[in-house]
Amino acid sequence: MFKSPGAVAIQFGPLTLHWYGLIIALAVLAGTMLASREAKQRGEDAEALLNVLVFSVLAALVGARLYYVIFNWSFYWQSPARIFAIWEGGLAIHGGIAGGFILGFIMMRTKRLPIATYLDIVAPSMILGQALGRWGNFFNQEAFGVPTDLPWKLYIDVAYRPAEYAQFSYFHPTFLYESVWDFLVFATLFGVLQKRLAPYSGALFLIYLALYSVGRFFIEGLRTDSLMLGSFRVAQLVSVALIVLAAVAVPLIIKKKYKVGQSGGGRNLL
Repeated sequence: MFKSPGAVAIQFGPLTLHWYGLIIALAVLAGTMLASREAKQRGEDAEALLNVLVFSVLAALVGARLYYVIFNWSFYWQSPARIFAIWEGGLAIHGGIAGGFILGFIMMRTKRLPIATYLDIVAPSMILGQALGRWGNFFNQEAFGVPTDLPWKLYIDVAYRPAEYAQFSYFHPTFLYESVWDFLVFATLFGVLQKRLAPYSGALFLIYLALYSVGRFFIEGLRTDSLMLGSFRVAQLVSVALIVLAAVAVPLIIKKKYKVGQSGGGRNLL
């Protein structure tokens, strides 16, 4: 059994630093450093990649917040000022991936950078950042699951419990499940698949999406705070779509690479 020590990391007069923000900053820093290192090792332009990453991270934060707010609009339209209170939590990873990808794609296309190669470079960094970032949910007492009596149960204060579970004290630490899964995905991508898939630009990024989605699909089924679309959990719908995308696209990438290798060909910006 364990319990969050609270959302505030440092309180100094009017200055308040929240664990959530500090952990997100740490996750971004760790991911950026890893991506820069990998770009240099591959002989790519690390400075150009970092320039793209700076704006993509900002777009990811905006996308993650907008995604969350849209699916919780019934709450935020009554308190619009709280839309900007990201230290309270409420960043949806699928919105973040979409926001970062869209702006990153536009910037790389404009700069004529090899998009698929750069996506492969950042894939391990992204899942590492997600693994670290999930701990922000722990301090905010959010993203937990249904009640449980398992030895690793998580205590949640009364104020943070869903109304239907107000009488329960201990819940599944789904943030922890996802963090552990993300670290396993990171180890698989970085330690096993990265070099093997290097010739197949874009494949590693798609496999990242698929592997993350497999874990997220099952973990989402335990959560009490899922974003809903009718009677369906949005994260599960998106997870299925990403798994299908990877299952279709990765074989096509490998097949295309094989044909190009047979006929001889240059580097593709896509």
